[in-house]
Amino acid sequence: MANTQAMTTSFLGELLTATHNFGTAPTRGTSATDTFKAALYLASATYNANTAAYSVTGEVSGTGYTAGGVTVTAANPPTATNSSATAGVAFFTPSASITYTTVTLTTAFDAVLIYNSTQSNKAVSVHTFGSQTITAGTFTLTMPGNTISTALLRLATT
Repeated sequence: MANTQAMTTSFLGELLTATHNFGTAPTRGTSATDTFKAALYLASATYNANTAAYSVTGEVSGTGYTAGGVTVTAANPPTATNSSATAGVAFFTPSASITYTTVTLTTAFDAVLIYNSTQSNKAVSVHTFGSQTITAGTFTLTMPGNTISTALLRLATT
């Protein structure tokens, strides 16, 4: 078993039904931005493009870690390009690093699931990194730049 980095298949379909609201534009009859969370998963778990929703199965546990993870700061609005050179690309990156403070996680973990806790914990994406453990420390996932080539989530027409 292994975690695999991917935008989840269910998320792609849910974009077409306006299930997820990363910004404040009026969507689904409300202007409220959804709450997105980030949960950490063991290296022995199997999270990938087929992951449809957050689950405690395979999630890390330890001192200072709360099941479900932490809230993702999403102040950056989603961006869509419309210039002739970059038409058909949309992207989004959380506005702050994802940080788990004062945690002890002694079983190896290597993935984070971004999910929408406002919308029945629907999965957005799985991101992998090198296997980690931490003892009474802070684990930080530094977010990439919110640009067309580096954003955490990127959608493009072909």
